[in-house]
Amino acid sequence: MHGMGAISDEDKLDAEEAKKVLRRTATMARPFRKTVFAALAFTAVSTLGVVLGPVILGWAIDNGITPPGDSGVLRNAVIFYMVLTVVAYLAARQQYILINRAGEGFLRSLRIRVFDHIQKQSLAFFDRNKSGVLVARMTSDVESMGELVQFGLLQFVSAILLVGFALVAALLTSWQLTLVGMLVMPVIIGASRKFQRDSNAAYLDVRENIGQNLSTLQEGIAGVRVIQAYAREPEQQRRFRLSNRQLYDSHVHSVRVSTWYFGLVETAGVLATALIVGVGGWLYTNGDVEIGQIITVVLLFAQLFEPVQQLSQLYNTVQSSAAALNKLFGILDTEPDVQDGPNELPANGALVVDAVGFRYPATDAAVLSDVSITVADGERLALVGPTGAGKSTLAKLMARLYDPTDGTITFGGVDLRDATLASLRHRVVVVPQEGFLFGGTIADNVRIARFDATDDDVRAAFDAIGALERFDEFPDGIHTEVRERGSRLSAGERQLVSLARAALVDPAVLVLDEATSNLDPGTEFIVERALDSLMTGRTTIVVAHRLSTIQRADRIGVIDGGRLVELGTHTELVSAGGRYSALADAWAKSQPVPGA
Repeated sequence: MHGMGAISDEDKLDAEEAKKVLRRTATMARPFRKTVFAALAFTAVSTLGVVLGPVILGWAIDNGITPPGDSGVLRNAVIFYMVLTVVAYLAARQQYILINRAGEGFLRSLRIRVFDHIQKQSLAFFDRNKSGVLVARMTSDVESMGELVQFGLLQFVSAILLVGFALVAALLTSWQLTLVGMLVMPVIIGASRKFQRDSNAAYLDVRENIGQNLSTLQEGIAGVRVIQAYAREPEQQRRFRLSNRQLYDSHVHSVRVSTWYFGLVETAGVLATALIVGVGGWLYTNGDVEIGQIITVVLLFAQLFEPVQQLSQLYNTVQSSAAALNKLFGILDTEPDVQDGPNELPANGALVVDAVGFRYPATDAAVLSDVSITVADGERLALVGPTGAGKSTLAKLMARLYDPTDGTITFGGVDLRDATLASLRHRVVVVPQEGFLFGGTIADNVRIARFDATDDDVRAAFDAIGALERFDEFPDGIHTEVRERGSRLSAGERQLVSLARAALVDPAVLVLDEATSNLDPGTEFIVERALDSLMTGRTTIVVAHRLSTIQRADRIGVIDGGRLVELGTHTELVSAGGRYSALADAWAKSQPVPGA
């Protein structure tokens, strides 16, 4: 069934919006216009061949078969018909190749353009847009577009040409029989409009239930460990059966909508044929038409009803594609929150946070308020505080993963908002809580930080953090495949790869966002040792919750309620008896007693 790429009610566009989207699409498709025009030319040739077939047949009957028959005329008609068939076939084949070449080229460029734009976005963009939604934009929405650009355009032009050519040929053959056949057209037009409304609603319901069914399926697979741990299989099966039944019912309803319409169009076609034959017989007895003319008009009208069906179905394809394009254009029109600046960051300097405040987009509550702190060149600063206090957000601001709502952050006297992103990412490197690995080798994953790094550079990076020997023990050393998401490596080894990336860049400022929080004690020791090597001689911001990590910092900043409430060394803050002292006491009590 056509049109399965239908859209939700909230995505549905009105006619004017759809026209704007399609005009913008035409502008984007301009590089492929020569190929499209060539395809349309072949479409016209192919369609003309389809229409001329009945005309030649009628001419052959009236002039080559009906007494007194002329064998020469019949022979010429057969030759013309065979040549026409070959030409129409070759034209149809060429139009299909060209339209698909243009369509696939447009979709390829669209995917690249959207993906490139997504990659340029800052973290705030990904806070606002779920990864699953972005994947849907790049897959189902682009596929919906594919249905339009590869088949919809061809169907539309072919249907319009076929209707136009067939009507002209029918009128030239017999205007009286053409008017008789047109008597059923008001019924077809009315039914087509009703079909557009009903089928659009039906497709909306199908799409909604497809999403619900896939969501239930994904949840059942992703949460299978919890489901089995609590013996919830029967409940999950019940939920999936319910969503699957709803999807089945919506599909059946959409089939019913199509059935009555296509059945009515077929019935109208039969009625038109009966009227043409009946009136044609009467006109023939009066000598107004020939037998061949009647047959020609009957065959031409038979060709009219299929394109009418196609045009009705194409309405939903256009609606779906316009909505999908609107979503894609929404992404392309989103400017990155973190913009490139004109100035290069210096090689070193103090990192100064001055009266910084921050709130996430579309929220009123401030995550940070009036935070000021100066981190000297080469100093280690630990940020601590309760969950949700804002310490990770402050660290991300200091790395310019976000821009502050209020205040400024400078490095070496240059506002981070005025810095080039290239120099910023070279001077300031973030090691996240969990090291993400891409498919490929260990060396490939380290080269994410610097694509032109040699194997010797990669080995030097591992050596700098004291982890080279560990990775040399792998069967293929640094050329060992890590498999999907680094499943071949342990959590600690994945984090060591992340630290090697940072070492390869050799940054001035290192931001560690709870880099050891997900590690077991044995692995943590190895990573902590690597961190010590990496932090030597660098300005370091550590978001940490382990006392052993915090105590090694030169100073400690306590963030609570979005504010910097305490700042000092471990000894100073413990002696002050404030919030840090209470946190340190709680951490100490949580440690296992030796020999217990």
